[in-house]
Amino acid sequence: MDVEIINFPKTKVAVVEHHGSPLLENESINKLIEWRKENKLPPSDIHRSYGIHYNDPNVVLPADYRVDLCVSIEHVVAENTYDVLAKTIPALRCAKVRYIGSRENMTTARDLYKTWLPNSGEKLTDFPIFFHYVNVGPQVKESEMVTDVYLPIM
Repeated sequence: MDVEIINFPKTKVAVVEHHGSPLLENESINKLIEWRKENKLPPSDIHRSYGIHYNDPNVVLPADYRVDLCVSIEHVVAENTYDVLAKTIPALRCAKVRYIGSRENMTTARDLYKTWLPNSGEKLTDFPIFFHYVNVGPQVKESEMVTDVYLPIM
């Protein structure tokens, strides 16, 4: 695992908060996709796709699973019918790992927590792990998916 320590910049994001079974996460993703389309915010270097993961779906009960599905923005989030809210990912020092391949059952986050962190001398902050989905959309093959995993550290 090739870990890089970086300073992640403060980033404004539009968010759909998903609470509940991971099996229903696609419903929340579709809300964000429809909101993006309505607001003309296609995936790009300006409108990046993120997931802020508050817990591990493999460890918590489905009802307790929580993730914020996000797109980086530069404007205000107007009231809308998709339950999209404005939030901020703060400026953070992070351990970053790039993962290439299917996002299904990706173990990179677990490896950061269980293998890299105990041997690194680093300590966690109170902000959760988050993913930058570098390339998204139906045209992206699973084997070509690129995901940057950010573990916030002190």
